[in-house]
Amino acid sequence: MDHADHVALLRGGIERHGGTWADFGAGTGAFTLALAELVGADAEIFAIDWDARALRVNERAMKERFEHTRVHYQVADLTKPLELRPLDGSVMANALHFQRDHQAVVGLLRQRLRPGGRMLIVEYNLARPNAAVPHPVPLERWEELAREAGFGHTELLAKRPSRFLHEIYSAVSW
Repeated sequence: MDHADHVALLRGGIERHGGTWADFGAGTGAFTLALAELVGADAEIFAIDWDARALRVNERAMKERFEHTRVHYQVADLTKPLELRPLDGSVMANALHFQRDHQAVVGLLRQRLRPGGRMLIVEYNLARPNAAVPHPVPLERWEELAREAGFGHTELLAKRPSRFLHEIYSAVSW
């Protein structure tokens, strides 16, 4: 997948430019870059990951492509409460499958959203764990997790084939 694929996976879940957003499990920035393109330079983005080295790569990529976008980088464990201002939306791309307790993590992240806020998820649509995806979150599981976390609506945004792991999907919950 390339940048255009990342943007396409998120596009239908972002209605307008601006706002305050977070990329949970931001890593080296593939989806932080896509988010920046979709929310524009008027937005504020928090890129959050446990890996400080990956966030430094993310920061360099953002400065090269979206130098006017305000991005804050935070090293944090997604299983613990985060100090963040209320968010208009969040992205969690290929990160939830590393968490053993999906419900606890989704519940914590849901608390960071303003009323009406959106959570975009990108995950592999497979049910069996493997070395790359130790705790899978197929679409049906995401819909269940979102409901349990208090989201009223979930909508499938896109599906893309994956060379290695069947397919990848994106969904938005609000």
